Amino acid sequence: MAVSPLSMSKLDPVWERIRVEAAEAVAKESLMGGMVHSSILHHETFEAALAHRIAMKLASPEMSEQILRELADEAMAADATLAASARADIVAVLDRDPACQRMIQPLLFFKGFQAIQSYRLGHWLWKQGRLDLAYFMQMRISEVFGVDIHPAARIGKGIMIDHAHSIVIGETAVVGDNVSMLHSVTLGGTGKEHDDRHPKIQDGVLIGAGAKVLGNIVIGHCSRIAAGSVVLEAVPPMKTVAGVPARIVGEAGCAQPSIAMDQFFKDQQ
Repeated sequence: MAVSPLSMSKLDPVWERIRVEAAEAVAKESLMGGMVHSSILHHETFEAALAHRIAMKLASPEMSEQILRELADEAMAADATLAASARADIVAVLDRDPACQRMIQPLLFFKGFQAIQSYRLGHWLWKQGRLDLAYFMQMRISEVFGVDIHPAARIGKGIMIDHAHSIVIGETAVVGDNVSMLHSVTLGGTGKEHDDRHPKIQDGVLIGAGAKVLGNIVIGHCSRIAAGSVVLEAVPPMKTVAGVPARIVGEAGCAQPSIAMDQFFKDQQ
């Protein structure tokens, strides 16, 4: 038996909470009514709202909102992991960012969340062989959000990018699940090589503001990279590295650094 979109919303706790918060926001601030209705309350599903938000943010004279909305709707219908990952990202932001008290905030206001969801659409296009559209998405994401993620990069779910200014993630980079990074992080190469040349960030890693991780190196699960570090060598799991060039300065300090978001450490060397 088919399930109606309204019934589906009741099976989707993230979407149900977003709609409740949206109604409360309109009641508190009537001037937000038009934006909140068009972005959230007008839609029956989270997928539809997310597609609309991506299209609204990325539309330009070169690519209309309607075309982008149709692309996003197509991608959401074809690949359920896009919206599932977005839900995990919203929960991650709410859990880890003290500036976030409601689930509507990432969807409406946080460019880190919006940039990652837009990247996910570009990555889907890349996997479909629609490379020029994927490159267009990369360009618009950079122009709108100040975040440059190559559409071929592979990024997991439960991602939190705080502030999201000047994030760069290269073509062959891989980012695991439940990773947190702050502004001005670079996951880049070390020269003009054309093969597998970018970092592999395993699950649960915390990357501090301004950190540069360069080359085809593995950053072990649940490790921490201190702010401003330049990492040129592989990092073992559950360690803290800091400095230029980065060196191991101690243990990670907890089982899940990316969730704890604790950036203090004691020099144990």
